[in-house]
Amino acid sequence: MGRFDRAEVFEALRDYEANVARCSTTGDWTGFPDRLTEDVEYIEHAYGTFVGRDAVREWIVEVMAPFPHMRIEQNWVAYDEANDAVVFEVDNILDDPGAGGAEFAFPNITRLVYGGDGLFKSQEDIYNPARDAGRVIGAWVRAGGKLAARPAVMKWA
Repeated sequence: MGRFDRAEVFEALRDYEANVARCSTTGDWTGFPDRLTEDVEYIEHAYGTFVGRDAVREWIVEVMAPFPHMRIEQNWVAYDEANDAVVFEVDNILDDPGAGGAEFAFPNITRLVYGGDGLFKSQEDIYNPARDAGRVIGAWVRAGGKLAARPAVMKWA
């Protein structure tokens, strides 16, 4: 059994999800790390590991600049009680740039470890950007999508 009550962890997750939705709606990702502890460890396999809220903020603002209104919708969630963690799959969604109503989406698995006080102390994102993100973003651009900024460089690119 973990240190925290399941209800507390899930309340923090709901707040985290609402924060992500706010960032997507406004296109302002500076508030994204506000649901993470000051000393968070954020593992993003395509871009590197970031330690601390400020490092996460700098990275997320840059990486989301080309598509500030990308939506992130949860498909499922699992609770790891022993480690005060939640693991979930989301779709990263770009809306159809035309009138067709299609969605351009790629999956991502995220693991958050709760640190107390409504904040998560670690986050790890697991996905295949070369296969999934690149293919989907390319299709979105071919459909008329316009990047709002130059894409961030991946650490392994």
